[in-house]
Amino acid sequence: MNTSNFTILLAEDDVNEVFLMQRAFQKAGLKNPLHVACDGQEAIDYLSHQGQFNDTTRYASPALMLLDLKMPRKNGFEVLEWLRQQPGLKPLIVVVLSSSSLITDINRAYDLGANSYLVKPGDFDTLIQLVKTLDAYWLTLNQNPDMLADPNPTGLASQVQCTAA
Repeated sequence: MNTSNFTILLAEDDVNEVFLMQRAFQKAGLKNPLHVACDGQEAIDYLSHQGQFNDTTRYASPALMLLDLKMPRKNGFEVLEWLRQQPGLKPLIVVVLSSSSLITDINRAYDLGANSYLVKPGDFDTLIQLVKTLDAYWLTLNQNPDMLADPNPTGLASQVQCTAA
């Protein structure tokens, strides 16, 4: 199975973090389409194909979501709570990627249905390793029945650029 066609949604409001993640994907050799939602409401709009994200060919449903917690409009907890209430989105793999290592945040994320919780690394080399590990485990080794069919056969990629944090 060609896992490089699996779309990844990054929900992150910090433009510097978005840039670092895009660079880490390049350095790690990942070819997956990486879409960016600049805040929690935009992530919900993307996942529900609303507004600018209504073109499902251009904005394919993600196989993996990387979710920051501290975002404007709707925070990561609100996104996660909304997402797990949507029948068609329950199987979506959600990895919380946050700067918070508070046990209350970790417990709440898991209680709301996160598949994994990772603290953002402090250096770029570790971020590259984290991206490689995410790819290896969640997109390659993990046997998710919802990912057995190629969700994005065209491999079309697009990126939404965050304008301000």
